[in-house]
Amino acid sequence: MSTVQNSSNVTDLFGAAATKTGKSGVEDTQNRFLHLLVAQMKNQDPLNPLDNAQVTSQMAQLSTVQGIENMKASMEALAASLGTNQMSQAANLIGRAVLVPGDTIRPSGVDNVVGFELETPADKVTLTISDASGAKVRTVNLGERKEGVNLVEWDGLRDDGSAAPDAAYHFEIEAVSESKAVAATALHLGMVNSVSQSSEGVQLNLAGQDKASYADIRQIF
Repeated sequence: MSTVQNSSNVTDLFGAAATKTGKSGVEDTQNRFLHLLVAQMKNQDPLNPLDNAQVTSQMAQLSTVQGIENMKASMEALAASLGTNQMSQAANLIGRAVLVPGDTIRPSGVDNVVGFELETPADKVTLTISDASGAKVRTVNLGERKEGVNLVEWDGLRDDGSAAPDAAYHFEIEAVSESKAVAATALHLGMVNSVSQSSEGVQLNLAGQDKASYADIRQIF
């Protein structure tokens, strides 16, 4: 009498079909499973009947595969919905200023705001502004600062009291507490010109060709 080879799991029965994505893949897997199960039952060896526990295990694995595919489809639908809502919310930011990670600053306009986020409170915070060549333009002792987001406005002056030319500068934040360094993230203010969707999510296109992720916004002005 012919027999059908027993198998210990769904992957052995169907190979790659057990992990094929999409509705058609799941349906195909189900059909193949049922056909093979019926064939096993019809052709089982009377002296070595099909193990009920094994069949139950195989059916449980098949249900798991189907459940994973259903969950994946639900998650994809949820992600698409969240992306659409986020895009709509981001569009409302066009024309407004946002505080996002970055270390650029200008001596005038909304770009003269220095932002930084401290992991813990700091006893002393030092701001250093440098020009495009790396030369130091201004160093300011900001004193004690609280944990979280802090904002400071640059008066546009250099260390010698003269006005800094209107250009793009970079700044650094050094924070310490009891002589130990405190982690600080530089933040800068930028005007939102437009928004776009990419593989990384919703992106903010800022003035000066800067870009930032919608998820990176610390404050909105």
